[in-house]
Amino acid sequence: MAYSINKETCIACGACEGVCPVEAIAEADGKYAIDGATCIDCGACEGVCPVEAISGE
Repeated sequence: MAYSINKETCIACGACEGVCPVEAIAEADGKYAIDGATCIDCGACEGVCPVEAISGE
């Protein structure tokens, strides 16, 4: 179950990118996205998102 970022909610602050231990998060088209194949489901990104745009579904 990889985490994902809701592009409608994401404010592109970049807080999530800096805490990802495997660098699975990158900016794409002015928003951030998580590479599901690289994500290790640690949840570090979910806790730092100020607008709760990240979920583990």
